[in-house]
Amino acid sequence: MTVPQVSVDELEVVLAAGAPLYDVREPNEFLSGHVDGATLIPLGDVTSSVDKFRDDRRIYLICASGARSGRAAQYLRGVGLDAHNVAGGTSAWIKSGRAALSGTSPV
Repeated sequence: MTVPQVSVDELEVVLAAGAPLYDVREPNEFLSGHVDGATLIPLGDVTSSVDKFRDDRRIYLICASGARSGRAAQYLRGVGLDAHNVAGGTSAWIKSGRAALSGTSPV
């Protein structure tokens, strides 16, 4: 199954419009730097947390580089959600010069 990808440029636009973003990294990675507004749901919890992703809107998934979030998006698309992967992940977000929050609670 092909997973739609969005660039960090596209992500910035949809986040400004209120789109939901989920970070599937581990809590320590999230605390070290994440996109403002991202909700942490580690990859290992995705299958048991499907209801947390339920939304009538398109959802976006991010990790460090796009690999884990791609797997999460593929799974969520398989259960009927409109999930898109952020190409390049948080690393691409930061490399583009966009700000990342660090040290804030993942909860």
